[in-house]
Amino acid sequence: MPVTLFIPTALRGFTERNAELSLEAATVGELISALTQKYPDLRTHLLDEKGELRPFVNVFVGEINIQSRGGFAFPLKDGDVVTLIPAIAGGARG
Repeated sequence: MPVTLFIPTALRGFTERNAELSLEAATVGELISALTQKYPDLRTHLLDEKGELRPFVNVFVGEINIQSRGGFAFPLKDGDVVTLIPAIAGGARG
């Protein structure tokens, strides 16, 4: 089933500047797998050496943060909108 995946600006350099992708997946895990197979350089920015989401990466299906709802096993349905949100650090010193 196709779902829409929004790629944040910070990660678009790894997706040929694509801001939005349509991928087939039944779970968030399948979606991340399809994404990192299509764009292998993105893998190290999303996943750790165990294949788990890095602590600073959040994945939302609609408004639901999947980390609190089953993680990679979270089911997707046709037309779902998934957003990757990496934490951004930095700022000015005061």
